[in-house]
Amino acid sequence: MVPKLDSKMSMDELMRRWPATVHVAISHRLLCVGCPIGPFHTIADAAREHGLDEAMLRREFEAAIASEDRHRAKLAS
Repeated sequence: MVPKLDSKMSMDELMRRWPATVHVAISHRLLCVGCPIGPFHTIADAAREHGLDEAMLRREFEAAIASEDRHRAKLAS
């Protein structure tokens, strides 16, 4: 199941809840990891600030989350 990301979720919350998303942020050179603005910026804010397509970024975050969830399920079985 592909997770539904809340449009109001901050980048900080996203990366804390799903650590696999940190890799996506880093791969796009987003400065959100450890940034003091991370608790206030949403995915839309980060995409706009870094000149990225929001839909593409959201899809990549969702793919990372789904991969993390599959890995956790595999470990639990």
